[in-house]
Amino acid sequence: MVQKKPDSAPPTSADGRVDFDELLRKFDTESAYRVFSGWLAKLVMIAAVGMSCFHFYTSGFGLLPAQHQGAVHLAFTLLLTIFLYPANKKSKKSDSVPWYDIIIGLLGVCASMYLVVNYMSLVERSGLPSSLDLFWGFVLIFVLLEATRRISNPVLPCLAIICLLYGYFGNMLPWGMGHRGFSIPRIINHMYLGTEGIFGTPLEVSSTFVFMFILFGAVLEKTGVGRFIIDLAMALAGWASGGPAKVAVLASGIMGTVSGSSVANVCTTGMFTIPLMKSVGYRPHFAAAVEAAASTGGQIMPPVMGAGAFIMAQFLGWPYIDVAKAAIIPALLYYTAVLIQVHLEAKRLGLSGLSRENLPNVWHLLKTRGFLLLPLCAIIYLLIAGFTPLMAAFWGILISILLSWLNKETRLTPKKLIGAFEAGARSSLGVACACACVGFIVGTGTLTGLALRIAGGIVDLSQGMLLPTLLLTMCASILLGTGLPTTANFIVTSTMAAPALKLLGVPDIAAYMFVFYFGIAADLTPPVALAAYAGAGIAGADPMKAGVTAVKLAVAGFLVPYIYVYNPILLFVDATPLPMIQATITSLIGVFLLSIASIGYYNGNLSWVLRIVAMGGGLGLLIPDTLSDLCGLAVLVLIFLWQRFVAKSRKVTTET
Repeated sequence: MVQKKPDSAPPTSADGRVDFDELLRKFDTESAYRVFSGWLAKLVMIAAVGMSCFHFYTSGFGLLPAQHQGAVHLAFTLLLTIFLYPANKKSKKSDSVPWYDIIIGLLGVCASMYLVVNYMSLVERSGLPSSLDLFWGFVLIFVLLEATRRISNPVLPCLAIICLLYGYFGNMLPWGMGHRGFSIPRIINHMYLGTEGIFGTPLEVSSTFVFMFILFGAVLEKTGVGRFIIDLAMALAGWASGGPAKVAVLASGIMGTVSGSSVANVCTTGMFTIPLMKSVGYRPHFAAAVEAAASTGGQIMPPVMGAGAFIMAQFLGWPYIDVAKAAIIPALLYYTAVLIQVHLEAKRLGLSGLSRENLPNVWHLLKTRGFLLLPLCAIIYLLIAGFTPLMAAFWGILISILLSWLNKETRLTPKKLIGAFEAGARSSLGVACACACVGFIVGTGTLTGLALRIAGGIVDLSQGMLLPTLLLTMCASILLGTGLPTTANFIVTSTMAAPALKLLGVPDIAAYMFVFYFGIAADLTPPVALAAYAGAGIAGADPMKAGVTAVKLAVAGFLVPYIYVYNPILLFVDATPLPMIQATITSLIGVFLLSIASIGYYNGNLSWVLRIVAMGGGLGLLIPDTLSDLCGLAVLVLIFLWQRFVAKSRKVTTET
């Protein structure tokens, strides 16, 4: 999402405290909604709860035909988005809906439901749309572009418009990018009435798996699982050296699997962890970076990864659990790198942990509120047992509701449950708009062959060499991530850039994971590093400094994707036990070397020469090859012995 660089002063409330709602609005466009009261609030609540009830019912008792399911999903989405988000984002919060927004919202509902009401007629004249069909298609395209602009930013709708114009003016373009051109009726027919445009795979996934997991997260959050996760992380790691930073890593990683939003996760857990990190001595920009890196990594942490993982499973034709399994080791390496770096920084600064007397007791927490983790365990079990993600989410929600009644504080009363269903629907709007709008880009690719042209162009530009292709794809993913939500970014890059990797023989899962990782990395990468900037807003730190530090902490997230492209054994592709164990262990040691190179400390400060040597050794260990592993281990031993020698020399000098 494109945002201007914010100042470092966090927004404050009247009593001088950080206003986290305002902070979230500042960095997360999906949080900048109108706040209603009275009958309008009730109307929006009824629509949102109705949307959640529709999806909950169909997921448990049978989905509608794919286009019907998507149309109803989109009707709810457009109505709520147009009502909740003002046309002018700079306007002050309003508790009323302008007359023109009422008209636009109702037109979006009518254009979506037209497909459901007239389904049989549309099937009978398939390929020969009437003037009325084209009219409602044009209306839906307009309303969808406007809704997406409001809830995100102009980048995605602008890309969609460029693709639509490309479909029409293709016969005027030169050489490899040109095509015969398509008429406006043909384009509308393809985008509106077909299954490769608006109502393609992305919206199909959004209207089924994605919505249900977002609803699951909202229900789980209402039980108080967020506070429980923070308390549990405090009990497990708060006492250690630099404990609050380790708490941030653990808590944000677990919360990220549920929330799916980097910025929202930073503002949720960061309001607690960042002040704690500062209180024990971490510098403000480092505290902000830790929270940003940990929160962003939540989207790659199984079992409940971001919405992009569900779309990836659909593109691959794989069970979702196989995608989650492939993500295990890369996610482990990512979080290991972050944990090691916060530990080394604490050692360098001489920071201690929190007093055990002031920390929660692990066993007491597990005894009183440990059941809150059972729904997550149930989700994992159901996915492994072969249930679809849809049914796993359905039963996960039911289990969450039932278990919440075991404790008075966590009990989901009817009022809380309605609030959870409303929150779930609201949280789904951004993803739904992005998935529907990105259908224009995917649809243009299938209509004109654009995706193959771009893939061929990337391969030609890199002269058929894999490394330059990876570098170009990485840059494209990060660049698109600065203006697109993660889900839309993944769909675009997997459609346009990932085919270039496949042409060079990269396995499908490695190609998709590569663009997925770097699309997520955009939330950390300056100049548009929204997660880092949100953390800086809480910490009162320099946003750019926080962003650069977050990139250093996420070093594994920038290097590991290259490794699993060259040798996808880390994704369980063609993996046998012994090589897999060797690759995992050496990769963990390699991440340790990368971490000390990034921080510049290991039993004392490291010179730049040793940091470069450590970086080389870390890369050697990450490459699953025996010779490179031995070289990397030799580097680790060399650094260890050298640092001991330096420490002894200093001790002797001090004593003399």
